[in-house]
Amino acid sequence: MIIRTWRGAVRVQDAEEYLQHQAETGVREYRDTPGNLGVLVLRRPQEDLVEITTVSFWNSMDAIRAFAGDNPEQARFYAGDDNLLVEMDTQACHYEVVSSDPDPLLGG
Repeated sequence: MIIRTWRGAVRVQDAEEYLQHQAETGVREYRDTPGNLGVLVLRRPQEDLVEITTVSFWNSMDAIRAFAGDNPEQARFYAGDDNLLVEMDTQACHYEVVSSDPDPLLGG
């Protein structure tokens, strides 16, 4: 399994709107891509911002390329992101899962 992470940040007052926007764009597209095994969206207050980290689970790098294109390290952005995001990583990170012991709550 491969984990893909991406991070951005929004103003506190835009957090709920961005999370809904992300659910309708990126998260939906993750889930619609064959080989996607799930998505977690995390948020963390950071003074006057809310940091958003997206963690997606994939069965292979080929599946990630089907979502992200030929340069899977390049982050994907959607119309409307620029209106809400005040910080955005332009790169996504990928990690190969080499061991896991998930809580049953996570489906392990």
